[in-house]
Amino acid sequence: MSQNYRKLKMGMTGGGPGAFIGDVHRKAARIDGNIEIVAGAFDIDPEKSRQTGKELMLEPNRIYDDYLKMIEGELSLTKEQRIDFVSITTPNNWHFPMARDFLKAGFHVMCEKPMTISVEEALELKNIVEETGKVFGLMHTYTGYPMVKLGKDLIKKGELGEIRKVVVQYPQGWLTNAIEKSGQMQASWRTDPKQTGAGGSIGDIGIHAANLAEYMTGLRITEVSADITSFVEGRPVDDDANSLLHFNNGAKGILFCSQISVGEENNLAIWIYGEKKSLEWHQEDPNYLIVRDGDNPMEVWKRGHQYVADTSAAAARATRLPSGHPEALLEAIANIYKNFGDTIIYKESNQEIEEELILDFPNVDDGVRGMKFIDAVIKNSKGNEKCTSI
Repeated sequence: MSQNYRKLKMGMTGGGPGAFIGDVHRKAARIDGNIEIVAGAFDIDPEKSRQTGKELMLEPNRIYDDYLKMIEGELSLTKEQRIDFVSITTPNNWHFPMARDFLKAGFHVMCEKPMTISVEEALELKNIVEETGKVFGLMHTYTGYPMVKLGKDLIKKGELGEIRKVVVQYPQGWLTNAIEKSGQMQASWRTDPKQTGAGGSIGDIGIHAANLAEYMTGLRITEVSADITSFVEGRPVDDDANSLLHFNNGAKGILFCSQISVGEENNLAIWIYGEKKSLEWHQEDPNYLIVRDGDNPMEVWKRGHQYVADTSAAAARATRLPSGHPEALLEAIANIYKNFGDTIIYKESNQEIEEELILDFPNVDDGVRGMKFIDAVIKNSKGNEKCTSI
């Protein structure tokens, strides 16, 4: 099956001066050379949007004051000129209206997580994606790492046996103090429920931990028993969350996330225990996957080796450099953009996608799962039920 390769044209909302994740998206999306950014509405302040567009050397008429003008402007261009997709990197409260309007206007969408700020919005967006037939990607970054994909495939092949226990953590320490009161941009919107939604740490990083557990195991979290806390006085959203998990195969789990764990940076890690073997992966040391059983020495699988490629085609597809040359966050995001972009190419050329690997990126269903997880954690923490179903 052939593919009609061409360079995809990317637009962006968000990612203006002082933003973090938008610039990361721009760099990662361009790693493989098959995507170029040509347009954007980068900030709610038109002057700041123009500043970012100028720094990116975009044509002045492709730098927009707001996202609705961007839709109007791009639709006025020929199909060959206009953007193929938009990448939404704004605070959470803008995700739903922007994704909805770009999809309905005929554009594919890549969206930062969480997908929306409510389950109701998530379900409506899922309907819109299905109605429009457009490609929708959700940036759950950590699913893009080669060794995460290796772990997923080892589990799928039955190497671990039946999964019994999952422990996943994501501690950070950057919100230990009330830095949002000093005007720190990233802290300000992430602790404002009008912009971030009801979940603080659980919506910002806990959702990543839950997604990673489901992605690697192939299981679904069915129930949670949770305890969330706001340790910093006056902070209206949680900055620490702990949850017991039940999975659909009977496995049990523990998830904790925290943004007040002093000294921690981005210590996402997961331990998965099966009846035969277990595995362990750390985001801050992502090029290695640890595999253990009770009768043999511990194995350390290293990214970039042929034995990894022989075991996992997905890990091989997600690897660019030989062993010993570390690949990390930008490459993981680039892997999601690569599969997302290839899917667009296939759909635009009306070719059937037969290769499962191309469809290996988070989608609208993962977005719905994430919002239901956040909702269940918050409800359970505030209620009197032992468990809350997802």
